[in-house]
Amino acid sequence: MNAVEIGQNSFEMPPKQGMSIAHFLTVTDINRSARYYEKVFGAQILSLGDGNAPGYLQLANIWMILNVGGGPTPDKPTVTLSVPDPNHINSFMNFRVADIQACYQLWKSRGAEFITPPIPKYGEIRCYIRDPDGYIIEVGQSTDLTYG
Repeated sequence: MNAVEIGQNSFEMPPKQGMSIAHFLTVTDINRSARYYEKVFGAQILSLGDGNAPGYLQLANIWMILNVGGGPTPDKPTVTLSVPDPNHINSFMNFRVADIQACYQLWKSRGAEFITPPIPKYGEIRCYIRDPDGYIIEVGQSTDLTYG
């Protein structure tokens, strides 16, 4: 699909050797979520899936897999995948940026829904975005402030 060069290593999705890591999101609509990440963050859509296949995106230095939820399968017999309860999240992506104010303005103009504007906290300035399925994305910029 695509490759990223880091040092002397090349990471591809799917990998021809070694491994690559992708962030998997359970979504209600693959196309809607893929277009959101493309429009707001500039992700490259590698595949929107076909039939029951997931969508694949490249976003900065990560790959993302988008797929709809579902019940247990033979390889995960006790697990059900579903979109999160928007107010009870147990993990999230963290975007580290060089200029949070510029990202805030740009991504907001592209349709990102921020929970709050950027706020100074613990040696950084940060804020959170909620995606179409309720996932939160932390956006942070480090500051010179040290804390203990």
